[in-house]
Amino acid sequence: MQLVVFVVCAVGAVAAGAAVFWVDSMARATFALLASFLFVAVDVLLLDLAYLGVLIILMMIMEMVVMAVFMIMYMMNPAGLMPMSMVHNRRGSLAIAVGTFLVLAAGILLIHWPTRRGAPPAEPTRQLGEALMGSKMLVMMVLGLALFATMVATVVLAQHRGRYHRYGDELDRRAPDDPIRGGVGR
Repeated sequence: MQLVVFVVCAVGAVAAGAAVFWVDSMARATFALLASFLFVAVDVLLLDLAYLGVLIILMMIMEMVVMAVFMIMYMMNPAGLMPMSMVHNRRGSLAIAVGTFLVLAAGILLIHWPTRRGAPPAEPTRQLGEALMGSKMLVMMVLGLALFATMVATVVLAQHRGRYHRYGDELDRRAPDDPIRGGVGR
């Protein structure tokens, strides 16, 4: 059963990662990337690395939500209302991707991997977590929430007019209601 879940999540991670370049909006690409990371996190959980798996899930959800919030606030086309291409310089990016894959694959096959010395610790995940965070886990969690709240509050306070204010709650005004004339389309 674990092997089936592992394979499904591995295929899902690759498919969601490919969807980042296939969808036509930044919001959809963000959530496709989030899905890819969540599939990877499930695979990590299946390897009995609960701390790292939960850490990946929490970090990626928070990171993608922050990215979506800033995207909605600042992008011209935040929710993919107008299709746009997520790929730029196709030939160059394809050459870089293939070259990177070949270098990494050659490194995996050609490098001399060290052999293990000594016995593994009884709880490697716990020791890794304590090495990374130690007794500061609660402080880091509180600081993370405070930082996120500060970012959202800063953006809200910095913008006194948003697109909903300009085009109405239903976005049905033909022309924006701006106090100063000028800009695109006017």
